Amino acid sequence: MTEVTLGLSLAGIRGKGASLAEVARRAEQVGYDSVWTGEAWGADAFTPLAFIAGITTRLRLGTAIAQMPARTPAATAMTALTLQQLSGGRLILGLGASGPQVVEGWHGVPYRPPVQMTREYLAILRQALAGTGKVAFEGSVYQVPYTGPGSTGQGRALRSQLPGAPQTPVLIAALGPKNVAMTVAEADGLLPYLWSPRHWKNAWGEALAAAPAGFQIAPTVLACVGDDVEACRDEVRPRIALHIGGMGSKTKNFYANLVARYGYVEEANRIQDLFLGGDRAGACAAVPDDLVDDLALVGPPARIADQLAAWRDGPLSTVIVEPTDHTMLEAIAGIW
Repeated sequence: MTEVTLGLSLAGIRGKGASLAEVARRAEQVGYDSVWTGEAWGADAFTPLAFIAGITTRLRLGTAIAQMPARTPAATAMTALTLQQLSGGRLILGLGASGPQVVEGWHGVPYRPPVQMTREYLAILRQALAGTGKVAFEGSVYQVPYTGPGSTGQGRALRSQLPGAPQTPVLIAALGPKNVAMTVAEADGLLPYLWSPRHWKNAWGEALAAAPAGFQIAPTVLACVGDDVEACRDEVRPRIALHIGGMGSKTKNFYANLVARYGYVEEANRIQDLFLGGDRAGACAAVPDDLVDDLALVGPPARIADQLAAWRDGPLSTVIVEPTDHTMLEAIAGIW
């Protein structure tokens, strides 16, 4: 069985930098391998990592995820190269396509089919991260230099002014089978959400069977440590219900589709109907215990230790724990 490293999601930390600094220092002290930030339509994913890079020495710094439609491939490469330089090469670059509600509703750009968009984005990003030549690409989504409608015709291929960092791990948050297959072929790893250690093969078994040696799989898993198992389940239900019920429309919700592929078809439909109908409390209550136990780590330390055996007995390289309260981070490290 290969070693599975422990990461910490920094989701939920708001406010002053002192709070972020405290959690990052504690994580480094008690043995976490990495910390991870994300973005939706509030804080960005990279600024907190630059802050953490200056106050830690060992922690790897991951984005789970940074949204590709929010930045051109070159802009992402610039940020990654800068962070690699500032942190001594500790960045893990996790990227995702997001969904049409965020892409068009917040970023104001068209939502493009994620498989082709991601493939082209990675091709340009790799060139820019390599730092060995001028970046040029001609695809159906991206053209660098741009020569299409509205161009001046004066664009020219450029090479990064910063030293290259081709060793930067690039992981993709893919959920659909086609996107996961593309990720296996083109990226260094996968960043799944709502991973099931019991049912992952139903969703991705064929695609992940083709993964090369060294391919990283780093799911984010909700966690709540406490003596009352049911109370711990109730702490994580809202997050699960939000993704299955509210992270997309009735016809386009990647998380609901994923859970359905795990075998929870009726449950996913009911959660969606309640959530989109405005009954969020009902949607949370509709998340069954079996599904919570499948997707999250909940209960006393001994129970979570038993649960972790299933997570370790699989293809994972890192488990990114997202605790319901960061006072739990030492307890989780102790279980690990």
